[in-house]
Amino acid sequence: MRDQITGRLQWLQRSFGSFTAGQKVVAVIGGLALVLGAVMVFRWASAPSYAPLFTNMAPADASAVVDKLNSAGTPYELADSGTTVLVPQNDVYDARIKLSGEGLPSQSSEGYGLLDKQGLSTSQFQEQTTFKRATEGELEKTISALDPVNAAIVHIAMPQEQLFSTDQQPTTASVLVQTQPGSTLTTEQVQAIVHLVSSSVTGLDPKNVTVTDSAGNVLSTAGDDQYAEADTRTQQVQAFEDRMSTNVTSMLDRIVGPGNSTTQVTADLNFDKAAFRTTRYFTKPKPLPLSLSKSSEKYAGAAGTAGGVVGPDGQLDPTATTGTVGTPGSKYGKKQETLDNAISNQVEQREVAPGGVQAIHAAVVIDTQSLKGSTPNQVQQALAAAMGINPKRGDTLDVQTMPFDRTQQLAAAAALATQQKADAKAAMMSNIKTGGLAGVVLLSLLVAWLRGRKRRKVREEATNYVVEQIKRKNEPTPALPPSPSAAELEAGDPSDLRSAAREEISAMVERQPEEVAQLLRGWLVESDR
Repeated sequence: MRDQITGRLQWLQRSFGSFTAGQKVVAVIGGLALVLGAVMVFRWASAPSYAPLFTNMAPADASAVVDKLNSAGTPYELADSGTTVLVPQNDVYDARIKLSGEGLPSQSSEGYGLLDKQGLSTSQFQEQTTFKRATEGELEKTISALDPVNAAIVHIAMPQEQLFSTDQQPTTASVLVQTQPGSTLTTEQVQAIVHLVSSSVTGLDPKNVTVTDSAGNVLSTAGDDQYAEADTRTQQVQAFEDRMSTNVTSMLDRIVGPGNSTTQVTADLNFDKAAFRTTRYFTKPKPLPLSLSKSSEKYAGAAGTAGGVVGPDGQLDPTATTGTVGTPGSKYGKKQETLDNAISNQVEQREVAPGGVQAIHAAVVIDTQSLKGSTPNQVQQALAAAMGINPKRGDTLDVQTMPFDRTQQLAAAAALATQQKADAKAAMMSNIKTGGLAGVVLLSLLVAWLRGRKRRKVREEATNYVVEQIKRKNEPTPALPPSPSAAELEAGDPSDLRSAAREEISAMVERQPEEVAQLLRGWLVESDR
């Protein structure tokens, strides 16, 4: 086995020595490239997969965690400006349990965890300050949970309450937000942060909350609710106009083709919130009086005379009668009736939501060459039906045909074609270079193979010649190993013995090429004599 390895190494050395300078350079570069590729693949395959150990940590906690990982010999990586620590995925749970047993990360900046360290000697001022810091920490964690937000810092100013004072300072708050790379906060998200902070602090009005991003841009200042509301309305109007323009453009693309029309839509939306109360009164076809009173009296019997003495107040004294009021057997009756006719009514209360469409104004311009048999009137009728144009409401729709300027489009197409040609040429040159390099490598391999084949052929001829010489002379040489005698060659199978002798002589040529060459030269000299 050792002799075979040694022979192979010597054969490789002789093969490399027979290469030209260019073949040697190509072989060396190719070998180095293969070794480098193997090393890179091995490093990629053996590299561990990292997973988050702790995220959004305070700087002090991150430093303490890194120190513990270094002392334990655990590899780690830092991310998110040092607030997130990554360790190999297989070591996440073990490292987390060990660090938790040592109290890391600490709860010094984790919101309400500050309240767990208060003692009996804590003063009222310390208690209020700790509670404020805990509230700020909880708000920071809550705001950081939003998708575009990477980190947040909250400061709350709570003036001390003063008894018997009418000039009390309001509570204010400021929020510093760091967004993810490439992300921005919309108006709705800023207002969500403002109302989130104001709802979490007692006595904090949303108008007293200021939001700023890490670049120094003021996103919401104290008392700008009306401007934020106006911005929201503007965004709603813009979204409505964009939606209408997209629908119209999609319809026109099917009629005149893409790029042959342009649309501009202006919408007037009503954001007034109104409430209506309507009262309706209903009466019969033949209305009755609102109130009707009837009274009747009946008396039956002989007439009597009234008598008595008139008193000082003009009333008759009933005790001093001089006659009778009625006669025996008389009857008296009185009947009174009152009718009230009530009017039925219906009360309706209706509230109109803001955002209704007051008017739509649209202008459409179509390229003259793209109508293809259609008329502007037909296109206008189709668009009016699709957009819900109502002339009574004040909507307008104008469709015009004009020749489009295609200069810029043609220039862009020409530039694109030129760039495509350049890319195709660059790709072709790259393929030619790659093919040439591959051809050189293949040619070098072919030349090496042909030379090796030629050397093998020469070696086989030499081996056959040596076998024939051994057969004829049957003399052992001091530099060569003992060979089979002629009797042995004649006694056995000629083909097997010949193959065995050839293999033995081939191995001998590989091990001792110089001695074999010298032996052959000596035999040639003897044969010439």
